[in-house]
Amino acid sequence: MGQGPQRPDPRLQRPDRHLTTSITPQAQTRKSTHSHAWIDRARHAGYAELRGFAAGLASDRDAVVAGLAQLWSSGPVEGQVNRIKTIKRQMYGRANLDLLRKRVLAT
Repeated sequence: MGQGPQRPDPRLQRPDRHLTTSITPQAQTRKSTHSHAWIDRARHAGYAELRGFAAGLASDRDAVVAGLAQLWSSGPVEGQVNRIKTIKRQMYGRANLDLLRKRVLAT
């Protein structure tokens, strides 16, 4: 009932918050110069979620650096895969592969 004001989550007061904002400019400018240092700091962060994210990046560090440095993008391919999966879901249980092939090629 008459409880006082809620105290903020103490985890938000940690210096880890800087980690979440410092990676954004690197990703936006596609610069991988400080990615190794960021990953190493994030692996020791106070948030389990941030540590897990950093561990995933560290396990495939070469792909992360290449993704930031290269101009190539898999976005168009992923868009086509998403489109085909959407058509497939719409047709689930209604037709066979021949009709699916025709719908994919027609759109």
